[in-house]
Order: sequence, then C-alpha cells, then structure tokens
Amino acid sequence: MMTVIAKLKVQPGKEAEFERGAREMVAHVKAHEPGTLTYVVHRAVADPTLFCFYEIYADEAAFTTHSSSDRMRQFGKSLGGVLDGRPEITMFTEIDGKR
Repeated sequence: MMTVIAKLKVQPGKEAEFERGAREMVAHVKAHEPGTLTYVVHRAVADPTLFCFYEIYADEAAFTTHSSSDRMRQFGKSLGGVLDGRPEITMFTEIDGKR
C-alpha cells in the first residue's frame, strides 16, 4: 500500500470554491477508483484556508490510475486560480498500524 498526504493552501475567500471541487473529486474517486482505498479531504481547524487530502492506494498502479485520470487533470486545472502556492505532496509506504 502507499499513502499520499497532500496539503493545499487556498486563497482567502476561495475556500467554498475549493471545497466544491474537492467534493466532486471525492465523488469521482468513490465511483470510479476501486484501488483507491481511502480518499478523504480535511480542513485545518486553526486555518480555514489550509486543506489536506489523506489518500491510501492499494498499490502503485492504483495511484497511477488516480493521478493520471482525466478527472484529476481537470481538478488540477481548476485549482489554478484558487490555490495560494503549490501543493505540498508527500508519499509514504506503510510500516505498521491498526485498522
């Protein structure tokens, strides 16, 4: 399994626009990406302009399916006028845990 954590800073006043797009992306993942095991978007409590995606993929192929999908490209393009800087994306491999 592989985990991705993506932090995105949104321009003040653009939070609702980002959230709409993020919800659409989550709906797409739920309907079309069985290899995406977890795909959750969060908003920071202390900073309403900071969002985080927490994503778990069954394997690298599932991640590639997600990241190269037309819907992901559309979502990325839609963020152009919304984000305040570049996303911070970190990839992890699981060591141990509790489910």
